[in-house]
Amino acid sequence: MEFLAALALLLVTAKSIEWVFKRFEIHPIIAHVLTGILLGPFVLGLIEPTEDLKVLAEFGLIMMMLYMGLTSNFSAIAQNTKKAVVVAALGVAFSFLLGFATVMAFGKGWAAAIFIGVTLGNTAIEVTSGVLVKERVKRIVSSILMGAAFADDIMAVYLIGIITAMAQGGLNPVSFGILTVKIFTFIGATLLASEYVFKRAKWFYSIVRDLNVFFTFTLILTFTLAILAQWAGLNQIIGAYLAGLTISRLRERKDPMIVTRVKLNELIENLQVVLTEFFIPLFFIYVGLMFNPPVAQISLALIVGLYIAAVLGKFLGCGLGARLFGLDWWDSALIGIGMGGRGSLELAILTFGLSAGIIDQALFASVIAVSMLTALTTPIFFKAYIKMLKSRAKA
Repeated sequence: MEFLAALALLLVTAKSIEWVFKRFEIHPIIAHVLTGILLGPFVLGLIEPTEDLKVLAEFGLIMMMLYMGLTSNFSAIAQNTKKAVVVAALGVAFSFLLGFATVMAFGKGWAAAIFIGVTLGNTAIEVTSGVLVKERVKRIVSSILMGAAFADDIMAVYLIGIITAMAQGGLNPVSFGILTVKIFTFIGATLLASEYVFKRAKWFYSIVRDLNVFFTFTLILTFTLAILAQWAGLNQIIGAYLAGLTISRLRERKDPMIVTRVKLNELIENLQVVLTEFFIPLFFIYVGLMFNPPVAQISLALIVGLYIAAVLGKFLGCGLGARLFGLDWWDSALIGIGMGGRGSLELAILTFGLSAGIIDQALFASVIAVSMLTALTTPIFFKAYIKMLKSRAKA
C-alpha cells in the first residue's frame, strides 16, 4: 500500500477505535497499539512497518517525550521529596525483581530478564494522573502519587541510558560507572541551567511573550538537547524529555502578572492538538505494526506471569514505601494500586530492545499485552478500591 494511503488508513482507524473506547473510558494508547496489530502483519497484513512510517514514529516519540516533559510539574516532587523518591524507588526495585525472576523462570536468558525487569519498573504518569482526575483522594495520597510518578520518570530516563548502552555492546562495571556519571551529569547540568534561564533570567521574558518565538525556541531546544544526549552516548529521547521538563519550570517563575504561566499553557494547548492527534498516535501505531510473533510462541502463561509481576511489584514496593512514612495500610494500598499502570515510556523501551535484539518477538508481544492490560485495569482497580473505602467509612 502506498505511504499516504497507509498513513490515512492507520490514523482514521486509530481515531475511530479511540472514539469508541473513549465511551468506556479506555486509554487511547490501547486503541493506537491495537490499530497497528489489526492492520499490520500479525492480523490483516494490510500495512507493513516501513522505513517511512518508522521515521514518523521516531519523530512522534521525540515529540511525545517533549510533551511529557512540558506537562510534568517539577515542583510536585518537592512537596514530598523523600516520600516520592522512596515510593518510586521501591516500586522500581520490586517490579524489576519480580519481572526478572519471571523471565528467568521461562528460560529467556539474563540479558532479556534484566531488560524486561527494567521495562516493568516504569509507571505511566498519564495513567496515574488520569485516575486522580476522575477520583477524589486525600491530598497527601495524590501528592505522593504524582511526585512518585515524576521521580519514576527520572529513573526511567536513567534506565533508558543504561539500556541504550546495553544495545550498543554491553556494559562492564567500569563502563557502567562512567555511563552513570555521564547520565546524571547531563541531567544535572540541564536542570541547573533551567534554574537560571527559565526560572530566573529576565531576558527570557521577551522570548516567552511572543508565542511564535516561544514555539520555535522550544523546538530548537528539543532537537539541540536530543543531539547533545546522543553525542554523550545516551538516547535522543532523554534530551527531548529534559527540554520539555526544563521549559515546564516556567511554572515556578515569580511573575506577578502570571504571563509566563499563561504563555506556557498556550504553548501546551497549541502543541497538544497536533501531537496527541497525529504524531504521538503514530508512534504507538508503529509499535502495533512491529507486533508479529509466531502464534506458536505466544505464551499466555508468560503474559499472566508478567502481568502479576508488574501489578504486584508496584503494589508491594510503592505500598511499602508509603507505609514506611507513616501512611496507614489503606492509603498505602491505594498508592500501590495507583502506581500500577504502564504506558508510553515502557513501549518506547520495548522498541529499543526488539530493534537491538535484546528481546525476541515473543517477549515483545507479551510485554505489550501486559502494558495494555495494566493501562486498562489500573483505573478499574483504583475506582473499585475508592468505592470500597467509601463504603467502609460509612459502615
